[in-house]
Amino acid sequence: MTEMSNLGQIAAQAATDQAQSVPALPSSLWVYLSATPLFWLTATLVVWLLANAAARRANGHPLVNPVLISVVVIGLGLTLGGVAYPAYFEGAQFIHFLLGPATVALAVPLVRQIKLVVANFLPMLAALAAGSVTAVLSVLALGALFGFPEALTVSMAPKSSTAGVAMAISKGLGGDPGLTAVFVILTGITGAVIVTGLMNRMRITDYAARGFAAGLASHGIGTARAFQVDPVAGLFAGIAMALNALVTALIVPLFL
Repeated sequence: MTEMSNLGQIAAQAATDQAQSVPALPSSLWVYLSATPLFWLTATLVVWLLANAAARRANGHPLVNPVLISVVVIGLGLTLGGVAYPAYFEGAQFIHFLLGPATVALAVPLVRQIKLVVANFLPMLAALAAGSVTAVLSVLALGALFGFPEALTVSMAPKSSTAGVAMAISKGLGGDPGLTAVFVILTGITGAVIVTGLMNRMRITDYAARGFAAGLASHGIGTARAFQVDPVAGLFAGIAMALNALVTALIVPLFL
């Protein structure tokens, strides 16, 4: 009887230990997966594909922007999971690497539409000068109006250029590159969301003009939106994005 009682106590203790270990299993699994670069790479691709599918089902509605949805979902996942950005970037860096080839690939539609580009060369130069200067001066005006610290103004000034260029400009002038990246993303998403409705209200029907404005004001994210609307708009958005990056790098140090 004593041996049976002991066996019963051992079995009960084993069952208790097993029950206590079950809730810890998902937690341990999450700790393991969250530290794996492949997990975050896969998560980013899955979220993007789902966001892109949602955008297609919404017939390309500006508010259903795949970039906006992906940023919100991934951001919430990192926050709720307590995952630091460097751990996430270990996997996402492979997607980040593709930004270079994707930018170079914009030369393909440029070659195909070279005659149209040449015909709009002078209007593009005028729009480039006006847009680039306005993008920088508007930040300086806001900084003076609301008394922004100099570091904040410097971090915001190159917001309309592509992220790599904007962060390099900010770092070179004493700004915060991380903060600059946030402003660049916010600028791009805002432009991509409002550009179609704004152009329609202004009754601008020339897709070359629409695309150039989108790429100049909202860089890569605006360019992606322009390609969704029309190939010509995407082409001119890509040209504007590249030219504005160059001009911004030249004028921001002058104004600051």
